Amino acid sequence: MLAAVIQVLVTDDLDVNLTKAANLVRDAARAGAKLVVLPEMVEFRGEKEDVARIKSDIPGPVTQHFANLAKELGIWILAGSIHENIADSERCYNTSLFFSPEGEEVARYRKLHLYDVQIPGRVDACESATIAPGSEVVTADMEGHKVGLSICYDIRFPELYRALANDGAELIFLPANFMMFTGKDHWEVLIRARAIENQCYMLASGQQGVDARGVASYGRSMIVDPWGTVLAVAPDGEGFALADIDFDRVARIRTELPSLANRRREVLA
Repeated sequence: MLAAVIQVLVTDDLDVNLTKAANLVRDAARAGAKLVVLPEMVEFRGEKEDVARIKSDIPGPVTQHFANLAKELGIWILAGSIHENIADSERCYNTSLFFSPEGEEVARYRKLHLYDVQIPGRVDACESATIAPGSEVVTADMEGHKVGLSICYDIRFPELYRALANDGAELIFLPANFMMFTGKDHWEVLIRARAIENQCYMLASGQQGVDARGVASYGRSMIVDPWGTVLAVAPDGEGFALADIDFDRVARIRTELPSLANRRREVLA
């Protein structure tokens, strides 16, 4: 299966963002991709006080946009993540949705780990001010293969990825908006580590560029195989990277280096 990871710079204009995402997905599909992964917060990136204006019900117009796109192109789409409305709450979920080629929602994952980080003079982020954490580990079936869902900051918590592997995940999605400050040193290392530890493909799709507030996102969207080999990396700028997903390779690596089978699960969860 040919897969694509989309790289884009999201703005505070919902319609522009959705159109841009759709155009890049169509470009990837024309290049042969049957599975396309979009970045975190693909529909909006702006001031915290504007989140209440753009957060979406599910199902709703934003999710229908991606469902229709999947059906139109006959491909699997991991719709990055969006701001999911929570009834009677000022906060929302950071939610990733996975759509089948029939346009059906087959999985919904709400980001577990929220980015609350303060580094004087560098970072002042409190995701939990506007986002509520999810509470479930989520996998889904894709043509007889198990895939797992995660979002951005989750990559720093290896226990989530082991839980996904324990549930049979052969491929894990990572839509993200990684900061330049941490991305340049940690992004590739963490993605390759999660792939090697869990002997699975990692499809990591990130935002890239400097937004209107001057905040820089790292990009370098990539596809990594279960041996930790980087198969494809998107160059700086908007676009996508393509690579073949070979599930037989997952099975072969797990047989030849049976670290998952050798786990001491009676001692370690």
